[in-house]
Amino acid sequence: MIDKTATNEPAPSNLFYLTRLRRPLIDRAEGIYMYTQDGRRFIDGSSGAMVVNVGHGNRNVIDAMKRQLDRTTFAYRLHFENEPAEELARRVAAKMPNGLDRIFFVSGGSEAVESALKLARQWAVVTGQDKRWKIIGRFPSYHGGTMGSLGVTGDLALTETFAPQIQIMPTVPAPTAYRDRDNLSMEERGLRYADMLEEKIREEGPESVLAFIMEPVGGAATAALVAPDSYFPRIREICDRYGILLIHDEVMSGIGRTGRFLGGDHWDCKPDIITLSKGIGSGYAPLGAMAASQRLVGPVLDSGGFQHGYTYAGNPLSCAAGLAVLDELERLGAVENAAAMGDVLKSEVERLAGRFPFIAGVRGKGLLLGADMVADPETFAPLPKAKAANQRLLNLAYDRGLIIYSRRVRGDGFELDNFMLAPPLIITREQIDELVGILEDCFEVLARELDLPVNG
Repeated sequence: MIDKTATNEPAPSNLFYLTRLRRPLIDRAEGIYMYTQDGRRFIDGSSGAMVVNVGHGNRNVIDAMKRQLDRTTFAYRLHFENEPAEELARRVAAKMPNGLDRIFFVSGGSEAVESALKLARQWAVVTGQDKRWKIIGRFPSYHGGTMGSLGVTGDLALTETFAPQIQIMPTVPAPTAYRDRDNLSMEERGLRYADMLEEKIREEGPESVLAFIMEPVGGAATAALVAPDSYFPRIREICDRYGILLIHDEVMSGIGRTGRFLGGDHWDCKPDIITLSKGIGSGYAPLGAMAASQRLVGPVLDSGGFQHGYTYAGNPLSCAAGLAVLDELERLGAVENAAAMGDVLKSEVERLAGRFPFIAGVRGKGLLLGADMVADPETFAPLPKAKAANQRLLNLAYDRGLIIYSRRVRGDGFELDNFMLAPPLIITREQIDELVGILEDCFEVLARELDLPVNG
């Protein structure tokens, strides 16, 4: 029999996920580092999929989960209430704006968005607004992998194949004001992008529009896109004017990731529904949540109940992990550290962009940062698809022990490579220096291989 480990070939697997690509077996993880069974060490520069906010191997979270394991691992919500879920709902509600104190737990981000869409629709129906069903999203955007969440996702690379099976919802352009070349100020650009929502509402017919869903700080599709400050209050005004619900998808930007508890907190935003996941379980257990107000939840419950649910909603083990994660965020000062270290990391990436002009549009908040890879930093013309720059950058970083997030987003008539940096919120200055050193080396190699410009 051939010893696969001796030949460095992975053993046969019955699993399949996105591609045929195989990766080494993980052995353990601690802090911002991950170690494989073959002895390699990686900096987790993307917190997995922007998940592990309090870092890997946190003993306090693990011990809290062990204590819950000794009590019960599962209690179905129709049969029992459980203390971890009740306490976590109370703690999360206290962090929400605008009276969003009704909490619905799920297992992940797609489920959280799906729950928000269904709550909004059922509320409209039971309050005599059954003609409202359209949920306007942004293009590009990403809101999840279920059919409902794909319907409000603005990314043809993900939705095109499934379009016949999805109710594709209308979209407005994402506020990519940093790429615009006009005579407007950033404030004016923000208002212009917000006003596109009003135009779309009128085009669709205000009586048919139920909600607008947006990421306060962009995620996978826009690589930490940040709109001009003027965008946010105008969006709220427009939604109020037409009686439309505002949904903030905080699955990626929430739970301290941007240097505030919620991404929307940077602008004192007050949405009607908020979706959370990723950082709330921090990779220790599948967990997500939807937060809404009694104004929405009350009529739905009074009508006979929310026509929706998941087997693991409010699971006591997951909620025990979530409680411990919130405790650790406070104990470690992780949200404050995300703000401070985010400024440092952003400054370092901007420095690299000065040396490597194919890196452009450095943006983000806290430790949710991104940039584009372009042929021309002035026009943001994309690199040729054949260069596969995003995948090559991923591979170069991985070979050097750094995990980052990178993809090529495809829209209506355009494609653009981008990458994201989102390490655990506990990262130190010294660790940022290590991360940036690897990234700089990757850019140097990428420039040579793809014949891209370098300054100095």
